[in-house]
Amino acid sequence: MGIFMIGIDHSRAAVDIRSVFAFTKKNAAEFMHRLKAEKGVAGCVVLSTCNRTELYVSIREEYSISLYDFLCREKGISGEKFREYFTERKDTAAVEHLFYLSSGLKSQILAEDQIITQVKDALALAREEYCTDGLLEVLFRMAVTAAKRVKSEVTFSRGNSSVIDYAIRFLEGQGFSLEGKTCMVIGNGEMGRVAALALKEKNADVTVTVRQYKSGVVKIPEGCKRINYGERAELLGKCDLVVSATSSPNHTITKELVEKAGLLGPVVMIDLAVPRDIEQEVGILDRITLYDMDSFQAPSLSVQMAESFGQAGAILEKYIDEFYGWLSGRDVITEIQKIKSCAVNDLNVRIEKIYKKAPLGEEDSNLLLEAVDAAAAKVVNKMLFGLKESLDQETFRACLQALEGLYGEC
Repeated sequence: MGIFMIGIDHSRAAVDIRSVFAFTKKNAAEFMHRLKAEKGVAGCVVLSTCNRTELYVSIREEYSISLYDFLCREKGISGEKFREYFTERKDTAAVEHLFYLSSGLKSQILAEDQIITQVKDALALAREEYCTDGLLEVLFRMAVTAAKRVKSEVTFSRGNSSVIDYAIRFLEGQGFSLEGKTCMVIGNGEMGRVAALALKEKNADVTVTVRQYKSGVVKIPEGCKRINYGERAELLGKCDLVVSATSSPNHTITKELVEKAGLLGPVVMIDLAVPRDIEQEVGILDRITLYDMDSFQAPSLSVQMAESFGQAGAILEKYIDEFYGWLSGRDVITEIQKIKSCAVNDLNVRIEKIYKKAPLGEEDSNLLLEAVDAAAAKVVNKMLFGLKESLDQETFRACLQALEGLYGEC
């Protein structure tokens, strides 16, 4: 059994290239089912965000498929033209990557919070679709646990920022104040809510679009207004700033829509979606300034940030070691259970005469026997797993072989 990973992200590919390989929730589910059906694939998880698409696969020995080829076929692409944008990792490299990624240490915005939720959601979807397996289940859960520990114990300067935070700082650096500005946020998912909240905290007048069929149940940040998505063109002409962050397969703002809106003044538009929400031709219109996900880059690491990165790395290494400790013990679980069962049976044979002589009724005798069996199993379990933790793997396996030889085919 092994772990393979292939991914494309912001560090090697621009937004338009990343968008080719992006997945919606529905697409990801369908893709995972097809991949899981491949011979040799034990489980798979798709992680698709604005900045990356990554595929994690646990494989059996007979695995031979190329993940790059499989992914390209899924997207209707042939040839090698996109291979240079992908990174493939195997086993240790794949495991370490996921741990660091989940903690925000490989994000465009260092130590941002959203990635933890995205990793959890990716695992949840694979689980719901019965596409994950025990190996990936434990790997992803431990990576999320480690990430939460990093978040709670390590302080990053300007940590936990999002792309919209950097966008706001960038605009403020250009002399654009949000105070009292009319802003529209298209999209009420996680990123849309974060954007609306960040703008509201800058005392902007924020309106969030909601789909009409959801308008009675969607929660938006306190202090924000709401309009139906279909009415966005009516507000567009009055806006100073528009943020679009949806998972829609269609453009939320087109050149035609902007031209019909009748802009009252210059408008800044920020497209936080992959694939793009805002048609690129919008950026050539007069009085429109258009930014996308790649327009706002985090600054290089300061000394303080580098120290925090080191602290986070130390925490993650402990959890990575713990994962490999679990992994190395998976193949001996069956042996341990067998030895435990043999030891309990051995104990029962040795104390059988005591049971028969005890002045107990049949019911009490059975209850006592069950209690002794449970206690013996716990003692043997504690002993064997204690040995596993204190001995090197080679010595521990030699101990297991000796015990198996002692009990034979009990």
